[in-house]
Amino acid sequence: MPDQRKQVPLRISAKLFAELSEWAEDDFRSLNGQIEYLLTECVKKRKKSFADGADEKNGSK
Repeated sequence: MPDQRKQVPLRISAKLFAELSEWAEDDFRSLNGQIEYLLTECVKKRKKSFADGADEKNGSK
């Protein structure tokens, strides 16, 4: 099954738009690609922090 991408309207400040655009250019990504990359990294980090918290509660660390 092909990857089904969802469209999400996003309203951000002009300053944030400019900063993200510059960052995307530095990383050779489109603005959309940069936003998707950043969101993906944040989700991974959040999942890891929840997993680490569960390990601590269970005495695994």
